[in-house]
Amino acid sequence: MSTLDHNFNNLAPKRAQPKADEPKYPPPFSIRFTFEERARLDEKRGSEPLSSFIRGQLFGDDVALRKRRGNSPIKDAEAFGRVLGALGASRLSSNLNQLAKAVNTGSLPVTPETEAELMEACNEVRALRRDLLRALGKSPGDGP
Repeated sequence: MSTLDHNFNNLAPKRAQPKADEPKYPPPFSIRFTFEERARLDEKRGSEPLSSFIRGQLFGDDVALRKRRGNSPIKDAEAFGRVLGALGASRLSSNLNQLAKAVNTGSLPVTPETEAELMEACNEVRALRRDLLRALGKSPGDGP
């Protein structure tokens, strides 16, 4: 495996399997409302999430408390803004798609210069990932 393959394949660690002791919830229940019913619900709930409001109306004081991770998973808004700005200014997805097409058709000559540019792209993606994880309050070693 080349250094380039290794870098692309190891940008993010493998996803961890769910723990056996994690609670499993039943599948969600779906219900349809008319536009008028939904408008009434939205008016009554105020800023409370709709599902919390409905559960409170159904179960009152007996409603089970759900785990909350806070209002926003973003811990570092500045780092998050840098990532969004960099992604918005880049043509990363288009360029990666073009590279994949060239590799699949065998038309990508891998010269030392090409490999150096691809290695630099890997480093930039790695830096974006680090900033994004930091913005979400995780360390780069935590994984997805």
